Amino acid sequence: MRAVVTVVGKDKTGIIAKVSALLAEKDVNILDISQTIMNEYFTMIMMVDLTNSSTELAALSEDCAKLGKEIGMSIHIQHEDIFNAMHRV
Repeated sequence: MRAVVTVVGKDKTGIIAKVSALLAEKDVNILDISQTIMNEYFTMIMMVDLTNSSTELAALSEDCAKLGKEIGMSIHIQHEDIFNAMHRV
């Protein structure tokens, strides 16, 4: 199963490292990543593959939200189909 991870907040050192470490710990593979800084705001979107992960999407979502709170960022993960449906024009 593929999912989309979004990360948004004030830029600071170590964001990509911390998010990537959490995903690696849960055996989630990063397929693609795009990040940019707009003024002082960091934004990142990742396409990830949960095929080899034993962690359910709901639990991973809670882990992402917890990490986001710890580092002062908004981190969300959604199933690819839901993300696509929400962003279809």
